[in-house]
Amino acid sequence: MGRTEWFILLFLGAVWGGSFFFVEIAIEALPPPIVVAIRLMGGAVILWGIALVAGHRPPASLSLWGGFLLMGLLNNALPFTLFAWGQTQIASGLAAIFNATTPLFTVLAATLFLSDEKITLRKGTAVLVGFIGVIVMIGPSLLAGLGDALWAQLACLAAGASYAVAAIFGRRFAKLGISPMVAGAGQVSSGALLYLPIAALNWQGADFSAAGWQTWAALGGLVLLSTGLAYGLYFQLLARAGATNMTLVTFLVPLSSILLGGLFLGERLDPRHFAGMALIGFSLALIDGRLLRLLTPRQRTPAI
Repeated sequence: MGRTEWFILLFLGAVWGGSFFFVEIAIEALPPPIVVAIRLMGGAVILWGIALVAGHRPPASLSLWGGFLLMGLLNNALPFTLFAWGQTQIASGLAAIFNATTPLFTVLAATLFLSDEKITLRKGTAVLVGFIGVIVMIGPSLLAGLGDALWAQLACLAAGASYAVAAIFGRRFAKLGISPMVAGAGQVSSGALLYLPIAALNWQGADFSAAGWQTWAALGGLVLLSTGLAYGLYFQLLARAGATNMTLVTFLVPLSSILLGGLFLGERLDPRHFAGMALIGFSLALIDGRLLRLLTPRQRTPAI
């Protein structure tokens, strides 16, 4: 990945980590399913608005919309629902660890289904180091809860696998010449459509009069940054850097979430947080490879 790809990856890690910050504020007044529905519907409006202003038009191909529906299912409706249900029975930190299994699934799936993303020793080591970094940062003690609420944990694990499959499948849109903004708009609007039944079941329990300016500001951040802008960049990075590199963002999400919690919510940063961050940084440096090349002495060609 070049500088642009690394910037997009770091930005996505920040805004998707920030989504936990926004959600924590929004769900104080509104039910989580309503927050997710507003996020998807608002994000779809933003993405289509940008796409139309840029001169793009919604595609007419039914097969392409079928692909958007599958992406909306795999990358939005299904994992959002699985994580929401799973977190009713297990700690959010353990759910975040399951979310960080996404690059592990992606490496395996890419090796099986993509000819240009085969696993290498460096790539495999980097993904494992990053995953260990997430465990260290969130708290290894959470792993003591493994085995409790088995179905909830399997649901979160399935959500991580769903994200991985979405990253593999999503590469096809770039090969078809679909604009990243159109692909993002198609996916998010399809995810919103699939999520409507869940939102309808929870609409009666939503008391919008309890939502103050903080709630609407948090929803605005979710819609504008964590969904509208983020998913347009998601498809751009997927096309430019590949599925495995794209899913490395799941290592950065808990990192930025913990930093934002420390800065704005008064949450304490412990030594394990910094140790985990160091491991994640090392894993990203391994993936990048340039640091290793700088540290590895070059073999000189003997003079003839």
